[in-house]
Amino acid sequence: MDSRNFFTELKRRNVYKVAIAYIVASWALSQGIAQVFPVFDVPNWAIRMIVLLIILGFPIALVFAWLFEITPQGIKRTEVADAMPAAAGQNRHAWIYIVVIAGAISVALFFLGRYTAGSKAVIRSPNDISNKSIAVLPFENLSDEKQNAYFAAGIQDEILTRLAKIGALKVISRSSTQQFQSKPGNLREIAQQLGVTNILEGSVQKAGDAVHVNAQLIHAATDDHLWAESYDCKLSEGIFAVEVEVAQKVASALNAKLTGAEEKVLAQKPTNNPAAYEAYLQGMAHYWQATEDDNKASLTSLEDAVRLDPQFAVAWAALARLHSRIFFSNNDMTPTRRAAAARALNEAVRLQPDIAETQLARAYFQYWVLRDYPGALGMLQQLRASWPNNSDAFHAMALISARLGRWTDALEDAERALALDPKDLYLRFQWIQIAMAMRDFPRAMAMIDSGLKIWPNESNLIGYQALILQAQGKLDEAESILKMASFNKNQTDTADVALFYQAWVRRDPLIALNSFDANAHGANAKDPAFLLVWGILQNQAGKSAEARANWTRALGILQKQYKEQPTNTAVIGPLAFGLAALGDREQTLKLLQEYDTNAAGDARSIGTGHEVRARSLVRLGDKEGAIASLEQLLSAPSDPIFGPPVTPALLRLDPDFDPLRGDPRFEKLCEEKSK
Repeated sequence: MDSRNFFTELKRRNVYKVAIAYIVASWALSQGIAQVFPVFDVPNWAIRMIVLLIILGFPIALVFAWLFEITPQGIKRTEVADAMPAAAGQNRHAWIYIVVIAGAISVALFFLGRYTAGSKAVIRSPNDISNKSIAVLPFENLSDEKQNAYFAAGIQDEILTRLAKIGALKVISRSSTQQFQSKPGNLREIAQQLGVTNILEGSVQKAGDAVHVNAQLIHAATDDHLWAESYDCKLSEGIFAVEVEVAQKVASALNAKLTGAEEKVLAQKPTNNPAAYEAYLQGMAHYWQATEDDNKASLTSLEDAVRLDPQFAVAWAALARLHSRIFFSNNDMTPTRRAAAARALNEAVRLQPDIAETQLARAYFQYWVLRDYPGALGMLQQLRASWPNNSDAFHAMALISARLGRWTDALEDAERALALDPKDLYLRFQWIQIAMAMRDFPRAMAMIDSGLKIWPNESNLIGYQALILQAQGKLDEAESILKMASFNKNQTDTADVALFYQAWVRRDPLIALNSFDANAHGANAKDPAFLLVWGILQNQAGKSAEARANWTRALGILQKQYKEQPTNTAVIGPLAFGLAALGDREQTLKLLQEYDTNAAGDARSIGTGHEVRARSLVRLGDKEGAIASLEQLLSAPSDPIFGPPVTPALLRLDPDFDPLRGDPRFEKLCEEKSK
């Protein structure tokens, strides 16, 4: 059978028509399956198996079209056309050609399907809201004793934590949901702000040992109640069973399949001691506030919890995290604090090393206390498997990646954290700071603009706007932005920093000095960073005696901290800068060397150190050393010590670098990337 007769016979036997009809019908069927089956929670492997069977059926359909035809008398074997008698003996082999051609087309369809599926995954909007997304709003406290509000908040948080460990769900973090009231009326708007489809709300009433819990799951767009239940239990007997059942019922209502490991985690009972559990809930209520007073109250309650139940691993893990956070964030890098964090962590590891809370505490200890950034990052990456909706873990990964110099990874992890915690203002600040350190100003501005839609008058966001404009040398625009900011007379924020820098580079200290003078008698009077900056402005205004007095006060505070925390770069840097302002060359150079030693392996601290060194050395008259530090500073992302990140535009404006003007190396730095 020659090729011409073969294709003529294909046409006569309607093989073409069958092929086209099969492809069209199969494509439509596969698309329908892809859209409809997930609604009924059919597993992906079953969908893939059906599509594979459709593809494998294609050559079979073509062979049948060749061998048989439908007639009024029924299905009959196709006869050889009279025009092709010579081919009669070869027809029995023609089905082989059909199979080969159909197989080739099937393979092509298979890879086309893979390609188009991949394309769809790429172009799908990241803002698509999953039907399995949920926000757990604050539970209403119906107790007669209003001080039991911590208990209602704790029950809500425990249910949220359990849900957050289910990989099939998207669960919004508590720091975003806590900004709403219990049982608000505008659920659709709240769901849109949080990027979810479903809302869980409830109430808790506690009277002695008796607890009454109401919970209801609502589809926000339609206000349909997907599930609701009321529970009465004893705190000493059944509160954990209630938390577990609520989480299980919510997952079931949202068709979120639990793995065996997730079912086991969901059912864990952290303690058998109700008094210890209450103390733990009180401690966690203060933990999230993170003020100095709340830290103290949280420590007291968590220590009560582990005293009442020394086997309470989750409470030990929380205590370890709190000590580690105070060590890192509150400039308390003392041996005593370090030992307290290590002891609490060791107890959690001894009792329950594999639970997610212990793993998280270990990661934070590596990060905040040991400064083992690669080790901490690895632990947090592993934690995603058991706690996939933990925004704190993604947040920490972003900050650690930046310290490791993986700046792009840092932004990506920060974006993942924001998807789970869209109304966490502090997290947004951190994202903006990373983008600014990278000098990716358009990206930072976009994040600021989206933030101002949520918080229209947030002075920190306005301050970041001004700092970015200053970094680009757009001082007039920065000044216009700062006129919209409201300045807090009791605490310095980013808008104050931008106002200071605006006055500094405008060489008009009175722009900010009045505001700083108004702040001088509040909490800022004990803030060494504030005192150093205040002194800089006073010195620029010709008030040298007042400037030296503030620098001396700042150094007194910093030297006390340095004695207690000799490896803390957040203390060493300002101390070196202050000593340079007073002209103490020997001590400044000694501290700069110590800074470099303690900043090793930390990209963020290294970058800041280059600026500290440059500004300190120029004050000591070491022009060559200052220019060398500026070259290093501009060659990589860098967090500023105050004001915006240093750019060529700022080098041309900043009064600190006036002694360097005219030097060819410095002038070259001012010109690089200036367009």
